[in-house]
Amino acid sequence: MKKTVLITGASAGIGKATAKYFNEQGWNVVATMRTPQNETELNQLDNVVVERLDVLELDSIKTAVANTIAKFGKIDVVVNNAGYGAYGPLEAFDRESIARQFNTNVIGLLDVTKAVLPHFRENHDGMFINISSIGGKITFPLGSLYHGTKFAVEGISESLSYELENIGAKVKIVEPGAIATDFAGRSFDFKSGGDELPQYKQYVDTIMQAVERMMGESSPASVVAQVIYEAATDGTDRLRYTAGPDAIQYVNSRKELSDDELKANMKQALGL
Repeated sequence: MKKTVLITGASAGIGKATAKYFNEQGWNVVATMRTPQNETELNQLDNVVVERLDVLELDSIKTAVANTIAKFGKIDVVVNNAGYGAYGPLEAFDRESIARQFNTNVIGLLDVTKAVLPHFRENHDGMFINISSIGGKITFPLGSLYHGTKFAVEGISESLSYELENIGAKVKIVEPGAIATDFAGRSFDFKSGGDELPQYKQYVDTIMQAVERMMGESSPASVVAQVIYEAATDGTDRLRYTAGPDAIQYVNSRKELSDDELKANMKQALGL
């Protein structure tokens, strides 16, 4: 019997690459997104269903989960991928923007998880794969909001792993490095502070130039898709998986260096 994966944020980038990769491996795929009417590729594939799911709308989450169970009978894996990055000086963000970042990356993930948990509990089976980031283990300047959400995903997932064991389910975390997606485009909420906060201008410009250089060495989204599939199918209780050579490097640095050493290295790399 084919297994079924439900993926959030599947309209582009890591989510779309993951949908295509699981489909190639013979899985039923439910690729969810906010605007399925705009999708022109995934809905042409056999055994891929495109569903509307906005992690900010609880009813859409419940409907997508119910439709998936009705069509395929069971959900085996949920990939909590939907999210974006808010970057810039904290002063530049109003409260609405701050709330949206956490509602999307954290509360939305929790709402999707809660919607599927009864199904996993009844089946005594199932797996959540939560897409974190190296930004959930190590921070960069201007990312207090984004890193705050990814550190939250790490903590939520690690703690959740205990109670899921009790009901026969699992949670795993995938930590991508710099990936060639539209993260720096439509998935990137950047605020510099502009003329209202001129004290940050040179600092922000220096960092963003360094980030552009780093993004030029990105891995393709397919690298993450393959790691997600490995996490779903390796049969282990391993909690964390890194994706991309830079991710491995940064995670090792976090383990080996003190806070002061890590900060000094980061500032040097960014030209601060």
